[in-house]
Amino acid sequence: MAKLTKTAVDKDLRDRVLDSIFHEKGDLDLFKINDRQFGVLLTDLNGHQRYVRIGAIVAEEREDMTAEELMVAEIEAYQMKQAEKAEKAQKRAAKAEKDKVRREKEKEEKENV
Repeated sequence: MAKLTKTAVDKDLRDRVLDSIFHEKGDLDLFKINDRQFGVLLTDLNGHQRYVRIGAIVAEEREDMTAEELMVAEIEAYQMKQAEKAEKAQKRAAKAEKDKVRREKEKEEKENV
């Protein structure tokens, strides 16, 4: 079995845990770790047992914005970062394609000389 990347494995684990919690499947044995966290043991896509922590983080009250404004600001910041990542990935892919064409052209020129 090919070993999957950490990113893919971790995303799958997060998706499975959150899906179970938010879709009320109740198919996971969650254990209370402390007052802020629960944990579960799962087997990842590479066949290894992993410990996944689920935490509840309470944001500090702020005088400059409401709780709703803070939540919206954090969502927008996340979405902006994701859009920037996608744009960078698109630029890298375009550059890689351009470089591939250039290398092939240079290879053909060397062969024709």
